[in-house]
Amino acid sequence: MSIPVTTAGAPAWSLERWLPAFAFLFAAFLLFVHLGDAPLLSPDEGRNAEVAREMRESGAWLVPTYDGLTYLDKPAFYFKTVALSFALFGESEAVARLSSALFALSLLTVLFLFCRRVYDMRTASLAVLVVVATPLYWAFARIVIFDMTLAFFVCSAIFACYLAEEHEGRQRERWYRLGALAAGFATLVKGPVGFIVPSLVVAAFGKLDGREGALRRCFAWQNWLIFLAVVLPWFVGVTLQCPDFPYYGIMKESVSRFTTTEFRRTQPFYFYAVIIASCFFAWSLLLPESIVAAWRARRRWSRPDRLFIVWAVVVVAFFSVSQSKLPGYILTAVIALGVLAARVFALAWSNGAGRAAAIVRRGTVALFALAAPVAVVLATAASDALWLERVLGLKRKTAEFLQPGLLAMVVSLGVVTALTAFAWRRRNVKVAFAAFLGFPALLITLNFDLLADYADSRSGRRLAEHMPELPAGVEIACLDCLPNGLPFYLKRLITVISDEGREFTSNYVLFSLQRGGPWPERVVPLAQQDAWLAGRDHPVFLMARGDDVEQLDTIAEKYGASQIELGFGYWGALLAPPQKEGL
Repeated sequence: MSIPVTTAGAPAWSLERWLPAFAFLFAAFLLFVHLGDAPLLSPDEGRNAEVAREMRESGAWLVPTYDGLTYLDKPAFYFKTVALSFALFGESEAVARLSSALFALSLLTVLFLFCRRVYDMRTASLAVLVVVATPLYWAFARIVIFDMTLAFFVCSAIFACYLAEEHEGRQRERWYRLGALAAGFATLVKGPVGFIVPSLVVAAFGKLDGREGALRRCFAWQNWLIFLAVVLPWFVGVTLQCPDFPYYGIMKESVSRFTTTEFRRTQPFYFYAVIIASCFFAWSLLLPESIVAAWRARRRWSRPDRLFIVWAVVVVAFFSVSQSKLPGYILTAVIALGVLAARVFALAWSNGAGRAAAIVRRGTVALFALAAPVAVVLATAASDALWLERVLGLKRKTAEFLQPGLLAMVVSLGVVTALTAFAWRRRNVKVAFAAFLGFPALLITLNFDLLADYADSRSGRRLAEHMPELPAGVEIACLDCLPNGLPFYLKRLITVISDEGREFTSNYVLFSLQRGGPWPERVVPLAQQDAWLAGRDHPVFLMARGDDVEQLDTIAEKYGASQIELGFGYWGALLAPPQKEGL
């Protein structure tokens, strides 16, 4: 949090000239290195990449599809950015993630420019480093998901509205127009939350800021006109093609998600306190004492400090009330906290005897106290597979598989421990900052294999690689399952035999199937599977998970086929079309 210490008159920092360049080089390293070296994760990445692939093939701009089914869980904007990347660079994991990574880098650029304007160059550079080295930011920047694109437009809208009140006349109007435009695009990314979040932050900040007329100027009809000019063509276009969309998008995807437990994402009220402690680590170690210091000095907050504090509080409070909670919902709050943490380090750099430096020193001790014992425990585990078996109850094969990754983690934690010890002994804020930065940098280098192995265990890539080569005329069908990412990796649609359609991990697909009308061609009700198979005039490769293997065996025997083990918990059988009578 911000500490009321001025940097005016502080001696020039010898590293300041190259700090911005280092900040963006470090950010690019964390965002892009190994970007495509891990398979698509379950469930979001495999599904989202396939939606984008189908948009590229069909050329659609308004209505996305997933495995051939209409997919309106989210607007098409983000999917189209990925589809355009596929069109330019080909279809791969790296290209699928490129959109998120580029929006993450663009957001860091906007953040840098804003912080340089309202603070100084040092704080702006440190803010880039803190935010990009935050696990939540780093993770969402490297996966195929909407949150980073949404964060870019939400943050841009808030920054623009803040800067509008720093000007007068037409320049103020232009900033507000830009904010309205950004809020419109945020809505195109993820629906109403795209304008609700910046509106709440700006409204709360405007109230606290005490600027008479600021809210009226922010929500002027001209700004609403720009917002609607962005959003309405999409909304009307989708509604014309899918008349049930307004009810689903507003009542189900927005109102029900916020007010009910229908979407099965309930968490306790304190959920986001845990998320901030873990996903804002190691910067979260500075928060407890910083919050106390900032509250005591609340009358001396600068205007930008007040913005980021209000921003973090409003977003966390809003989503804590929601019945649906996911870590990505508070991504912009974590960005605001990152700027405040950068303020603490910038002030500590300027005044090594001040309160901010004391907070950094105690945070460094806390980081040492966590990293050192964990390093010792992991060193024991990495050197003794039997210890992993006895203490964690792992199988010998699993324990031996984990050992190399654990050893790399020990090295990373050892480096962090050494840096924190040196920083504390020398009372060196710069080395302390390096210790806080060290773990994510080492994670993406020394520990990447461990992350890739985890992703491999939650992806359909290996299954796709072990599938038999099937001609285009063979229909692939899945019995009560849909392996994550399989349509993307096979570059073909899959028929799903299902009881209710949960295999698609799509709330809109479930909503559509439960309305009572005829099911889409590629979704076969489980009760009709025998009739469906009997009506096929071409071969069907039927897949099932291990828990349905007996049912698959019965079907395969009926069609004179043999089961083959595909591995990774799946089995398959190539069923020839039944002979028609009279032929």
